[in-house]
Amino acid sequence: QVQLVESGGGLVQSGGSLRLSCAASGRTFSTYAMGWFRQARGKEREFVGRISRSGGNTYYADSVKGRCTISRDNAKNTIYLQMNSLKPEDTAVYYCAADPKVGSRLSSAQYDYWGQGTQVTVSS
Repeated sequence: QVQLVESGGGLVQSGGSLRLSCAASGRTFSTYAMGWFRQARGKEREFVGRISRSGGNTYYADSVKGRCTISRDNAKNTIYLQMNSLKPEDTAVYYCAADPKVGSRLSSAQYDYWGQGTQVTVSS
């Protein structure tokens, strides 16, 4: 069992930056690949990015590639999503999720554990 808690969301102007954090409970954090997803109002949840167990591999959605960076600190049981050059279309609730399997798994259905989400609002 893994419990996840996101933080760091807020209101930012277009072009600004935010860093989201996701803190995990449990001593098996390093055995999970971790993902970030987002869900805008009235839309389906979509993949943002994923980081492997060791942090050596990352995958990003085309919509955020070059603007977002995922990292993790297994000693702190935490992953991060650094978002730069934010756009109004990045406005959404952002979720972190844990996946016990390896690979470039991009579907939300493949993740076993989810946080409660943190709101990111980008004003134009």
